[in-house]
Amino acid sequence: MSFFLKSISTLVRGQESARQVMKNARFCSTLQNVSSIKELRQKLHDLAGAQKQWGTESDRSGLFNQLPKDQSSLDVKRMKDSYQESCIPLASNSPLREKYVNFSNTIRIGRILEDLDTFAVWISYQHNKRTGEKQSPLVIVTALVDRIDLDESEMSPDHDVKMTGNITWTGKTSMQVSMNLMQMQNGEMRNKLNAVFLMVARDPANKGSAFVNPLKAVTPEEELILKEAETVTQKRKQQSQHSLLKVAPSSEETDLVHQLFINTLSKQTVSFSIRVKPENTVWMEDAKLKNVIICFPEQRNLYNKIFGGYLMRKAVEIAYAAALVHSQSKVVFRCIDDIMFQRPVEVGSLLYLSSQITYTEGEFLQLRVHAEVMNPKTGEHYTTNSFNFTLASKGDVKPVIPKTYGESMLYLDGRRHFQEFKKAAKL
Repeated sequence: MSFFLKSISTLVRGQESARQVMKNARFCSTLQNVSSIKELRQKLHDLAGAQKQWGTESDRSGLFNQLPKDQSSLDVKRMKDSYQESCIPLASNSPLREKYVNFSNTIRIGRILEDLDTFAVWISYQHNKRTGEKQSPLVIVTALVDRIDLDESEMSPDHDVKMTGNITWTGKTSMQVSMNLMQMQNGEMRNKLNAVFLMVARDPANKGSAFVNPLKAVTPEEELILKEAETVTQKRKQQSQHSLLKVAPSSEETDLVHQLFINTLSKQTVSFSIRVKPENTVWMEDAKLKNVIICFPEQRNLYNKIFGGYLMRKAVEIAYAAALVHSQSKVVFRCIDDIMFQRPVEVGSLLYLSSQITYTEGEFLQLRVHAEVMNPKTGEHYTTNSFNFTLASKGDVKPVIPKTYGESMLYLDGRRHFQEFKKAAKL
Protein backbone atom coordinates (compact mmCIF):
# COMPACT_ATOMS: atom_id res chain seq x y z
CA MET A 1 0.00 0.00 0.00
CA SER A 2 2.95 2.33 0.68
CA PHE A 3 3.84 2.29 -3.04
CA PHE A 4 0.57 3.99 -3.99
CA LEU A 5 1.00 6.65 -1.32
CA LYS A 6 4.51 7.39 -2.59
CA SER A 7 3.28 7.96 -6.11
CA ILE A 8 1.01 10.77 -4.96
CA SER A 9 3.22 12.34 -2.31
CA THR A 10 6.18 12.53 -4.71
CA LEU A 11 4.26 14.79 -7.03
CA VAL A 12 3.45 17.43 -4.48
CA ARG A 13 6.85 17.42 -2.80
CA GLY A 14 8.65 20.64 -3.71
CA GLN A 15 5.42 22.34 -4.76
CA GLU A 16 3.81 22.69 -1.35
CA SER A 17 4.80 21.77 2.15
CA ALA A 18 3.19 18.65 3.63
CA ARG A 19 1.31 20.83 6.08
CA GLN A 20 -0.15 22.96 3.33
CA VAL A 21 -1.17 19.88 1.33
CA MET A 22 -3.08 18.51 4.30
CA LYS A 23 -4.68 21.86 4.94
CA ASN A 24 -5.84 22.14 1.34
CA ALA A 25 -7.20 18.59 1.42
CA ARG A 26 -9.47 19.11 4.43
CA PHE A 27 -12.64 19.28 2.40
CA CYS A 28 -13.19 19.04 -1.35
CA SER A 29 -15.72 21.82 -1.14
CA THR A 30 -13.04 24.29 0.00
CA LEU A 31 -10.64 23.52 -2.86
CA GLN A 32 -10.47 25.98 -5.70
CA ASN A 33 -10.65 24.79 -9.32
CA VAL A 34 -11.28 21.15 -8.40
CA SER A 35 -13.86 19.54 -10.67
CA SER A 36 -16.36 17.06 -9.35
CA ILE A 37 -16.34 13.60 -10.89
CA LYS A 38 -19.61 14.47 -12.64
CA GLU A 39 -17.99 17.50 -14.26
CA LEU A 40 -15.07 15.35 -15.40
CA ARG A 41 -17.47 12.98 -17.13
CA GLN A 42 -18.87 15.87 -19.14
CA LYS A 43 -15.37 17.05 -20.05
CA LEU A 44 -14.52 13.54 -21.18
CA HIS A 45 -17.53 13.50 -23.51
CA ASP A 46 -16.23 16.63 -25.20
CA LEU A 47 -12.60 15.47 -25.26
CA ALA A 48 -13.45 12.09 -26.77
CA GLY A 49 -16.13 13.45 -29.12
CA ALA A 50 -18.60 10.99 -27.66
CA GLN A 51 -22.02 10.32 -29.10
CA LYS A 52 -24.45 12.81 -27.57
CA GLN A 53 -27.55 10.71 -28.11
CA TRP A 54 -28.01 7.00 -28.62
CA GLY A 55 -28.69 6.17 -32.27
CA THR A 56 -26.60 9.03 -33.69
CA GLU A 57 -23.10 8.66 -35.13
CA SER A 58 -19.93 10.49 -34.10
CA ASP A 59 -17.49 10.71 -37.01
CA ARG A 60 -13.90 10.35 -35.73
CA SER A 61 -12.30 9.27 -39.00
CA GLY A 62 -10.62 12.65 -39.43
CA LEU A 63 -8.58 12.05 -36.27
CA PHE A 64 -6.53 9.21 -37.75
CA ASN A 65 -4.03 11.65 -39.28
CA GLN A 66 -3.22 12.90 -35.77
CA LEU A 67 -1.95 9.51 -34.60
CA PRO A 68 1.87 9.25 -34.31
CA LYS A 69 3.60 6.54 -36.33
CA ASP A 70 5.96 5.70 -33.47
CA GLN A 71 6.36 6.52 -29.78
CA SER A 72 9.66 8.36 -30.26
CA SER A 73 7.82 11.27 -31.90
CA LEU A 74 5.82 11.93 -28.73
CA ASP A 75 6.88 14.21 -25.88
CA VAL A 76 8.31 12.51 -22.82
CA LYS A 77 6.14 13.34 -19.82
CA ARG A 78 6.75 13.54 -16.07
CA MET A 79 4.51 12.09 -13.39
CA LYS A 80 3.39 15.52 -12.24
CA ASP A 81 2.14 16.31 -15.76
CA SER A 82 -0.77 13.90 -15.30
CA TYR A 83 -1.45 14.61 -11.62
CA GLN A 84 -5.15 15.34 -11.18
CA GLU A 85 -7.59 16.04 -8.36
CA SER A 86 -11.34 15.60 -8.26
CA CYS A 87 -14.01 15.27 -5.61
CA ILE A 88 -17.27 13.55 -4.86
CA PRO A 89 -19.27 16.31 -3.08
CA LEU A 90 -21.36 14.13 -0.79
CA ALA A 91 -21.60 16.59 2.10
CA SER A 92 -23.06 19.43 0.06
CA ASN A 93 -25.18 17.49 -2.43
CA SER A 94 -28.08 15.61 -0.84
CA PRO A 95 -29.47 14.05 -4.07
CA LEU A 96 -25.99 12.78 -4.92
CA ARG A 97 -25.52 11.38 -1.42
CA GLU A 98 -28.68 9.29 -1.84
CA LYS A 99 -27.05 7.50 -4.79
CA TYR A 100 -23.92 6.64 -2.81
CA VAL A 101 -25.31 5.63 0.59
CA ASN A 102 -26.19 2.03 1.44
CA PHE A 103 -28.54 0.61 4.06
CA SER A 104 -25.83 0.62 6.74
CA ASN A 105 -25.23 4.37 6.16
CA THR A 106 -21.82 3.88 4.57
CA ILE A 107 -20.64 4.32 0.98
CA ARG A 108 -21.52 1.90 -1.81
CA ILE A 109 -18.19 0.60 -3.11
CA GLY A 110 -19.75 -0.09 -6.49
CA ARG A 111 -20.39 3.63 -6.99
CA ILE A 112 -16.78 4.36 -6.06
CA LEU A 113 -15.57 1.91 -8.70
CA GLU A 114 -17.58 3.74 -11.34
CA ASP A 115 -15.88 6.99 -10.34
CA LEU A 116 -12.42 5.41 -10.26
CA ASP A 117 -12.89 4.12 -13.80
CA THR A 118 -13.90 7.59 -15.00
CA PHE A 119 -11.01 9.22 -13.12
CA ALA A 120 -8.47 6.76 -14.55
CA VAL A 121 -9.60 7.55 -18.11
CA TRP A 122 -9.41 11.30 -17.41
CA ILE A 123 -5.87 11.01 -16.00
CA SER A 124 -4.80 8.95 -19.01
CA TYR A 125 -6.06 11.62 -21.39
CA GLN A 126 -4.20 14.31 -19.44
CA HIS A 127 -0.95 12.36 -19.78
CA ASN A 128 -1.39 12.24 -23.56
CA LYS A 129 -2.72 15.78 -23.95
CA ARG A 130 -1.23 17.99 -26.62
CA THR A 131 -1.13 21.78 -26.67
CA GLY A 132 -4.26 23.25 -28.20
CA GLU A 133 -5.95 19.88 -28.59
CA LYS A 134 -9.74 20.08 -28.31
CA GLN A 135 -10.53 16.48 -29.22
CA SER A 136 -8.19 13.57 -28.62
CA PRO A 137 -7.55 11.04 -31.39
CA LEU A 138 -7.15 8.34 -28.75
CA VAL A 139 -9.71 5.94 -27.41
CA ILE A 140 -8.65 4.99 -23.87
CA VAL A 141 -10.13 1.93 -22.21
CA THR A 142 -9.56 -0.02 -19.00
CA ALA A 143 -7.67 -3.27 -19.59
CA LEU A 144 -7.14 -4.37 -16.00
CA VAL A 145 -7.82 -3.34 -12.43
CA ASP A 146 -4.59 -4.56 -10.89
CA ARG A 147 -5.46 -3.89 -7.27
CA ILE A 148 -7.67 -1.82 -4.98
CA ASP A 149 -6.96 -1.80 -1.25
CA LEU A 150 -9.58 -0.40 1.11
CA ASP A 151 -9.24 0.89 4.64
CA GLU A 152 -10.75 -1.19 7.45
CA SER A 153 -13.13 1.61 8.35
CA GLU A 154 -15.73 2.31 5.68
CA MET A 155 -16.26 5.68 4.00
CA SER A 156 -18.99 7.93 5.33
CA PRO A 157 -21.68 9.60 3.18
CA ASP A 158 -21.49 12.70 5.39
CA HIS A 159 -18.11 13.95 4.13
CA ASP A 160 -16.79 14.84 0.70
CA VAL A 161 -14.34 12.43 -0.91
CA LYS A 162 -11.15 13.75 -2.48
CA MET A 163 -9.66 11.83 -5.40
CA THR A 164 -6.03 12.21 -6.52
CA GLY A 165 -4.05 10.28 -9.10
CA ASN A 166 -1.41 10.24 -11.83
CA ILE A 167 0.36 8.03 -14.35
CA THR A 168 3.08 5.93 -12.67
CA TRP A 169 4.26 3.75 -15.58
CA THR A 170 3.91 3.52 -19.35
CA GLY A 171 4.57 0.93 -22.01
CA LYS A 172 4.24 1.57 -25.72
CA THR A 173 0.44 1.53 -25.78
CA SER A 174 -0.47 1.09 -22.11
CA MET A 175 -0.38 3.16 -18.93
CA GLN A 176 -0.57 2.44 -15.23
CA VAL A 177 -2.73 4.86 -13.23
CA SER A 178 -2.34 5.07 -9.43
CA MET A 179 -5.16 6.74 -7.49
CA ASN A 180 -5.97 7.58 -3.87
CA LEU A 181 -9.25 8.45 -2.17
CA MET A 182 -9.24 10.51 1.02
CA GLN A 183 -11.93 11.56 3.46
CA MET A 184 -12.24 13.30 6.82
CA GLN A 185 -12.48 10.94 9.78
CA ASN A 186 -12.38 11.99 13.45
CA GLY A 187 -11.20 15.46 12.47
CA GLU A 188 -8.32 14.25 10.29
CA MET A 189 -7.94 13.58 6.58
CA ARG A 190 -7.46 9.83 6.18
CA ASN A 191 -6.49 7.76 3.16
CA LYS A 192 -9.40 5.39 2.51
CA LEU A 193 -8.51 3.65 -0.74
CA ASN A 194 -5.55 3.00 -3.05
CA ALA A 195 -6.08 1.78 -6.60
CA VAL A 196 -3.99 0.80 -9.62
CA PHE A 197 -5.59 0.54 -13.07
CA LEU A 198 -3.95 -0.50 -16.33
CA MET A 199 -5.25 1.52 -19.29
CA VAL A 200 -4.66 0.99 -23.01
CA ALA A 201 -4.80 3.44 -25.91
CA ARG A 202 -6.64 2.62 -29.13
CA ASP A 203 -7.05 4.34 -32.49
CA PRO A 204 -10.03 6.69 -33.17
CA ALA A 205 -12.19 3.78 -34.36
CA ASN A 206 -11.23 1.55 -31.40
CA LYS A 207 -9.96 -1.06 -33.85
CA GLY A 208 -6.20 -1.06 -33.23
CA SER A 209 -3.62 0.02 -30.66
CA ALA A 210 -2.13 3.52 -30.46
CA PHE A 211 1.08 4.87 -28.94
CA VAL A 212 1.10 6.79 -25.65
CA ASN A 213 3.53 9.42 -24.42
CA PRO A 214 6.54 7.85 -22.67
CA LEU A 215 7.16 8.59 -18.99
CA LYS A 216 10.43 9.60 -17.37
CA ALA A 217 11.51 9.77 -13.74
CA VAL A 218 13.20 12.98 -12.64
CA THR A 219 13.68 12.52 -8.90
CA PRO A 220 14.99 9.49 -6.94
CA GLU A 221 11.47 9.00 -5.57
CA GLU A 222 10.03 8.87 -9.08
CA GLU A 223 12.72 6.39 -10.15
CA LEU A 224 11.70 4.16 -7.25
CA ILE A 225 8.05 4.40 -8.26
CA LEU A 226 8.88 3.41 -11.84
CA LYS A 227 10.99 0.46 -10.71
CA GLU A 228 8.26 -0.77 -8.39
CA ALA A 229 5.70 -0.43 -11.17
CA GLU A 230 7.91 -2.43 -13.52
CA THR A 231 8.26 -5.09 -10.81
CA VAL A 232 4.47 -5.26 -10.50
CA THR A 233 4.19 -5.59 -14.28
CA GLN A 234 6.66 -8.48 -14.35
CA LYS A 235 4.95 -10.15 -11.40
CA ARG A 236 1.61 -9.90 -13.21
CA LYS A 237 3.09 -11.65 -16.24
CA GLN A 238 4.60 -14.41 -14.08
CA GLN A 239 1.31 -15.00 -12.30
CA SER A 240 -0.41 -15.28 -15.67
CA GLN A 241 2.05 -17.97 -16.72
CA HIS A 242 1.40 -19.91 -13.49
CA SER A 243 -2.38 -19.70 -13.74
CA LEU A 244 -4.22 -22.89 -12.84
CA LEU A 245 -5.79 -22.66 -16.29
CA LYS A 246 -2.32 -23.31 -17.75
CA VAL A 247 -0.28 -25.34 -15.25
CA ALA A 248 -0.98 -27.95 -12.58
CA PRO A 249 -1.19 -27.00 -8.88
CA SER A 250 1.98 -27.07 -6.80
CA SER A 251 2.75 -30.14 -4.69
CA GLU A 252 1.57 -28.28 -1.59
CA GLU A 253 -1.71 -27.35 -3.26
CA THR A 254 -2.19 -30.89 -4.55
CA ASP A 255 -1.75 -32.24 -1.02
CA LEU A 256 -4.27 -29.71 0.28
CA VAL A 257 -6.89 -30.69 -2.29
CA HIS A 258 -6.34 -34.38 -1.53
CA GLN A 259 -6.77 -33.78 2.19
CA LEU A 260 -9.99 -31.84 1.57
CA PHE A 261 -11.23 -34.78 -0.49
CA ILE A 262 -10.28 -37.35 2.18
CA ASN A 263 -12.08 -35.31 4.84
CA THR A 264 -15.34 -35.60 2.90
CA LEU A 265 -15.34 -39.39 2.47
CA SER A 266 -17.83 -41.43 4.45
CA LYS A 267 -16.28 -43.19 7.41
CA GLN A 268 -18.95 -45.88 7.22
CA THR A 269 -18.08 -47.09 3.71
CA VAL A 270 -14.87 -47.74 1.81
CA SER A 271 -15.83 -45.74 -1.27
CA PHE A 272 -14.51 -42.75 -3.18
CA SER A 273 -17.97 -41.88 -4.48
CA ILE A 274 -19.86 -41.32 -1.23
CA ARG A 275 -19.19 -37.79 0.00
CA VAL A 276 -20.18 -36.37 3.37
CA LYS A 277 -19.95 -32.68 4.18
CA PRO A 278 -17.87 -32.04 7.32
CA GLU A 279 -19.71 -30.46 10.23
CA ASN A 280 -20.11 -26.66 10.20
CA THR A 281 -18.99 -26.29 6.57
CA VAL A 282 -20.71 -25.45 3.27
CA TRP A 283 -20.35 -27.14 -0.11
CA MET A 284 -18.98 -24.65 -2.64
CA GLU A 285 -21.89 -25.36 -4.96
CA ASP A 286 -24.20 -24.00 -2.25
CA ALA A 287 -22.20 -20.76 -1.87
CA LYS A 288 -23.10 -19.27 -5.22
CA LEU A 289 -25.46 -16.58 -6.52
CA LYS A 290 -26.40 -15.81 -10.14
CA ASN A 291 -28.00 -12.89 -11.92
CA VAL A 292 -28.77 -11.73 -15.45
CA ILE A 293 -28.78 -8.09 -16.59
CA ILE A 294 -30.06 -6.46 -19.76
CA CYS A 295 -27.47 -3.96 -21.05
CA PHE A 296 -29.31 -0.77 -21.98
CA PRO A 297 -27.90 2.27 -23.87
CA GLU A 298 -28.10 4.28 -20.63
CA GLN A 299 -25.05 2.37 -19.35
CA ARG A 300 -22.84 2.95 -22.40
CA ASN A 301 -19.41 4.53 -22.17
CA LEU A 302 -17.78 7.16 -24.39
CA TYR A 303 -17.36 4.61 -27.17
CA ASN A 304 -20.82 3.03 -27.13
CA LYS A 305 -19.84 -0.09 -25.21
CA ILE A 306 -21.14 -0.86 -21.73
CA PHE A 307 -19.26 1.25 -19.17
CA GLY A 308 -16.60 -0.77 -17.34
CA GLY A 309 -17.39 0.99 -14.07
CA TYR A 310 -21.01 -0.17 -14.35
CA LEU A 311 -19.86 -3.77 -14.86
CA MET A 312 -17.67 -3.49 -11.77
CA ARG A 313 -20.54 -2.06 -9.74
CA LYS A 314 -22.87 -4.91 -10.65
CA ALA A 315 -20.13 -7.44 -9.86
CA VAL A 316 -19.51 -5.78 -6.49
CA GLU A 317 -23.19 -5.91 -5.64
CA ILE A 318 -23.65 -9.60 -6.39
CA ALA A 319 -20.40 -10.44 -4.55
CA TYR A 320 -21.63 -8.46 -1.56
CA ALA A 321 -24.95 -10.31 -1.62
CA ALA A 322 -23.24 -13.71 -1.77
CA ALA A 323 -20.96 -12.81 1.14
CA LEU A 324 -23.91 -11.49 3.13
CA VAL A 325 -25.90 -14.69 2.62
CA HIS A 326 -22.95 -16.85 3.61
CA SER A 327 -21.78 -14.92 6.67
CA GLN A 328 -25.24 -13.79 7.85
CA SER A 329 -23.61 -10.67 9.25
CA LYS A 330 -22.29 -7.34 8.02
CA VAL A 331 -19.40 -7.59 5.57
CA VAL A 332 -16.98 -4.97 4.25
CA PHE A 333 -14.73 -4.97 1.18
CA ARG A 334 -11.00 -5.08 1.95
CA CYS A 335 -9.43 -5.78 -1.43
CA ILE A 336 -10.38 -5.95 -5.10
CA ASP A 337 -7.79 -7.33 -7.49
CA ASP A 338 -7.10 -8.88 -10.84
CA ILE A 339 -10.18 -7.65 -12.71
CA MET A 340 -9.63 -8.62 -16.32
CA PHE A 341 -11.54 -6.85 -19.10
CA GLN A 342 -11.18 -9.50 -21.78
CA ARG A 343 -13.80 -8.30 -24.25
CA PRO A 344 -16.12 -5.28 -24.45
CA VAL A 345 -19.81 -5.70 -23.68
CA GLU A 346 -22.13 -4.55 -26.43
CA VAL A 347 -25.29 -2.57 -25.78
CA GLY A 348 -28.26 -4.93 -26.02
CA SER A 349 -26.37 -7.92 -24.67
CA LEU A 350 -27.51 -10.12 -21.81
CA LEU A 351 -24.95 -10.12 -19.01
CA TYR A 352 -24.81 -13.25 -16.83
CA LEU A 353 -23.09 -12.78 -13.47
CA SER A 354 -22.11 -15.73 -11.28
CA SER A 355 -20.71 -15.02 -7.82
CA GLN A 356 -18.88 -17.85 -6.08
CA ILE A 357 -17.30 -17.96 -2.62
CA THR A 358 -14.02 -19.71 -3.39
CA TYR A 359 -12.16 -19.59 -0.07
CA THR A 360 -12.66 -18.60 3.55
CA GLU A 361 -10.26 -18.10 6.42
CA GLY A 362 -11.36 -16.86 9.82
CA GLU A 363 -13.56 -13.82 9.27
CA PHE A 364 -12.46 -13.36 5.64
CA LEU A 365 -14.21 -14.45 2.45
CA GLN A 366 -12.66 -14.65 -1.00
CA LEU A 367 -15.10 -14.37 -3.93
CA ARG A 368 -14.88 -14.67 -7.68
CA VAL A 369 -17.48 -13.20 -10.02
CA HIS A 370 -17.58 -14.53 -13.55
CA ALA A 371 -19.23 -12.36 -16.21
CA GLU A 372 -20.54 -13.99 -19.37
CA VAL A 373 -22.30 -12.23 -22.21
CA MET A 374 -24.88 -13.55 -24.65
CA ASN A 375 -25.59 -11.83 -27.94
CA PRO A 376 -29.38 -12.17 -28.40
CA LYS A 377 -29.03 -11.88 -32.19
CA THR A 378 -26.54 -14.71 -32.61
CA GLY A 379 -26.90 -16.69 -29.39
CA GLU A 380 -23.11 -16.51 -28.94
CA HIS A 381 -21.78 -16.81 -25.36
CA TYR A 382 -18.38 -15.55 -24.26
CA THR A 383 -16.57 -14.53 -21.08
CA THR A 384 -16.07 -10.80 -20.81
CA ASN A 385 -14.78 -10.25 -17.28
CA SER A 386 -13.61 -11.97 -14.13
CA PHE A 387 -13.53 -10.25 -10.74
CA ASN A 388 -11.84 -11.13 -7.44
CA PHE A 389 -12.94 -9.71 -4.08
CA THR A 390 -11.78 -10.06 -0.49
CA LEU A 391 -14.36 -9.22 2.19
CA ALA A 392 -14.32 -9.31 5.98
CA SER A 393 -17.16 -10.32 8.26
CA LYS A 394 -17.75 -9.45 11.91
CA GLY A 395 -16.88 -12.99 12.99
CA ASP A 396 -15.56 -16.26 11.66
CA VAL A 397 -17.44 -17.69 8.68
CA LYS A 398 -18.09 -21.30 7.71
CA PRO A 399 -15.42 -22.83 5.46
CA VAL A 400 -16.41 -23.76 1.92
CA ILE A 401 -15.54 -27.25 0.70
CA PRO A 402 -15.02 -28.15 -2.98
CA LYS A 403 -16.68 -31.28 -4.28
CA THR A 404 -15.44 -31.45 -7.88
CA TYR A 405 -12.00 -30.97 -9.44
CA GLY A 406 -13.17 -27.72 -11.06
CA GLU A 407 -14.29 -26.40 -7.68
CA SER A 408 -10.94 -27.44 -6.21
CA MET A 409 -9.16 -25.27 -8.78
CA LEU A 410 -11.43 -22.34 -7.87
CA TYR A 411 -10.64 -23.00 -4.21
CA LEU A 412 -6.87 -22.91 -4.86
CA ASP A 413 -7.17 -19.78 -7.01
CA GLY A 414 -9.15 -18.06 -4.24
CA ARG A 415 -6.55 -19.14 -1.71
CA ARG A 416 -3.79 -17.62 -3.84
CA HIS A 417 -5.62 -14.30 -4.04
CA PHE A 418 -6.22 -14.31 -0.30
CA GLN A 419 -2.56 -15.02 0.44
CA GLU A 420 -1.60 -12.02 -1.68
CA PHE A 421 -4.06 -9.90 0.31
CA LYS A 422 -2.63 -11.13 3.62
CA LYS A 423 0.88 -10.34 2.49
CA ALA A 424 -0.04 -6.82 1.37
CA ALA A 425 -2.12 -6.13 4.48
CA LYS A 426 0.57 -7.68 6.71
CA LEU A 427 -1.94 -9.92 8.49
